[in-house]
Amino acid sequence: MASPFPGMNPYLENSAFWSEVHNRLIVNLADFLAPQIPPQYRVAIEQRTYLSDESDSVLLGIPDVSVFSQQKNTKPTASTATYPDTSEAVTVTMPVPEPIKESYLEIREVATSYVVTVIEIISPKNKRAGEGRKAYERKRKKVLTTTAHLVEIDLLRGGKPMVFLGEVPLSDYRIVVSRGDCRPLAQLYGFSVRDVIPSFGLPLQSEDLEPLVDLQTLLNGVYERARYNLAIDYNQEPVPPLSEKDAVWADRLLRETGHRNN
Repeated sequence: MASPFPGMNPYLENSAFWSEVHNRLIVNLADFLAPQIPPQYRVAIEQRTYLSDESDSVLLGIPDVSVFSQQKNTKPTASTATYPDTSEAVTVTMPVPEPIKESYLEIREVATSYVVTVIEIISPKNKRAGEGRKAYERKRKKVLTTTAHLVEIDLLRGGKPMVFLGEVPLSDYRIVVSRGDCRPLAQLYGFSVRDVIPSFGLPLQSEDLEPLVDLQTLLNGVYERARYNLAIDYNQEPVPPLSEKDAVWADRLLRETGHRNN
């Protein structure tokens, strides 16, 4: 069954689905591009690996529990603090670093292994403070100092958007095409949850014809093949929630298409 939304389905942003959506979309995009680009190039699926910091750590074991010995019937004076008996242990929770792997695409020249274009699909960890954002920002800066093109796809409303110089129009989602020969200028496609995801030309080397990337069709294919219609409860609100006006619009859309109970 097709997605009921004309563009990005906000229910796919939920952490319960996003990791799978991200991986499927990366593979789908790679398979789409392979026959579209000249034979001197190949599409490589790469991975960025880092350890999450305390803000993203996995909590193992039982929830926080403080274990104290029973206090004697002694009254502490105003200047005396009460501490647990030193013979008793206090249970604490350790921040355990979690290995994180984020996939992205590189268009490479086969003969030289030269990276022509980098395609990134932003993850939630890239949009909140922590090692995930730091790792992506390091990668972004590194690409922007080369002649490689950068395509940055942000299909997440939550978190802090990537940094640009000057004022950038507000939008739910963004696709940025930064051409190596046009920096610091870049093309930004901003769109809302009500809009069809805009198509864009994939930059290659100057003499090459740019394939048109129809991300909307690719995402629709991911939705249908993964059968997300069976996993999503459209009677619930999406996570993160929509704005008040968009929530009213989505409610009407979902009822009209039979995805939400009337």
